Amino acid sequence: MMTVEAALDALFALVSPLKAEYVPLSQANGRVLAQDVTAARNQPPFAASAMDGYAVARAGIGAGKTLDVIGEAAAGHRWEGTVGPDQAVRIFTGAPLPNGTDHVVIQENVARDGDRITLDDSANDNPYVRPAGADFRAGDAMQAPRLLRPADIALLASMNIARVPVTRKPTVAIIATGDELVQPGEDPREDQIIASNSYGLAALISELGAHPRLLPIARDNVPALELAFGLAADADLIVTIGGASVGDHDLVGGVAQSLGMQQSFYKIAMRPGKPLMAGQMGKAAMIGLPGNPVSAMVCGHVFVAPVIRKMLGLGNAPARTETAPLAAPIGKNGPRQHYMRAKVDAGGVTVFDRQDSALLTVLADANCLAIRPIGDLARQKGEMIEIIRI
Repeated sequence: MMTVEAALDALFALVSPLKAEYVPLSQANGRVLAQDVTAARNQPPFAASAMDGYAVARAGIGAGKTLDVIGEAAAGHRWEGTVGPDQAVRIFTGAPLPNGTDHVVIQENVARDGDRITLDDSANDNPYVRPAGADFRAGDAMQAPRLLRPADIALLASMNIARVPVTRKPTVAIIATGDELVQPGEDPREDQIIASNSYGLAALISELGAHPRLLPIARDNVPALELAFGLAADADLIVTIGGASVGDHDLVGGVAQSLGMQQSFYKIAMRPGKPLMAGQMGKAAMIGLPGNPVSAMVCGHVFVAPVIRKMLGLGNAPARTETAPLAAPIGKNGPRQHYMRAKVDAGGVTVFDRQDSALLTVLADANCLAIRPIGDLARQKGEMIEIIRI
């Protein structure tokens, strides 16, 4: 069986970053910047007041100095004249400094009488001026790739970027398979279950920045699977759920190969998720996930998510991990890498006792996966363990 690391490398070889498309700035949050963009202007574009006060020439001020107020400047309303050495302009935060000034005396440090101000004995050594280009200058770049956040959107707007080059969202076709499945809201027979995996994976895929396409359930027969694969033919990634093992009703691999799928690997030394397969199917990569709901969701975090991130241009990287102390001792691990459902909080990592791959309630209570390497020895409370937050 292939290791998780080797399987990820094989999956990364199946996909490449998608092409760029331009979207309005208002639609760019959460997208991946695909190309460098450069500022069209300086920010601020002029020397601006950082406080309410009086714009003056620094060389002409001193304790007790009296100055004539000859005008007023506000944000969006520049004062157009030139200020002399014994003069001042009333100025408000964000307004451009008038010609002849390089300093702002804050209003708390003056006494005003009509059109004259008198400075108090404060040092007035802080200029309270934001220099032109202090934040960024025309030509400064925001570099790709970059997952855009609200702060980035504000910065792009300030750079006067109205349309943003972002990586096209991958379309991910999701095919749940099995005679036992019905859709949520339907009335299942006693021998049927609800197709939960596809909806959980669709939510994860959407959260990652891709576009999930939920296809009809494919029954356990060749024509139904051929129809499902036909409907998925234009997707960037095809994710099947179930039917990937070796039972008499596990037909996904055989049908996929009959339709031209070039298999990359089958079976992983991990739990849950051993019967995982992958390959190339036309222009799309294909990942065949196990049918057990927890197995499918764990493999979604461990395999599907990194593949989507690569397609978005975010590089070849496994799921992000961190370490945290165990809140209680745990026993030794077996011959497969184990992704155990757990909860991490201020008290450390609590690994749940029940780890059956059919227990969605346990997965819903978890906020992380505790990673146990192959043959990992028993661990004591307080020992550090690697986790993936989910």
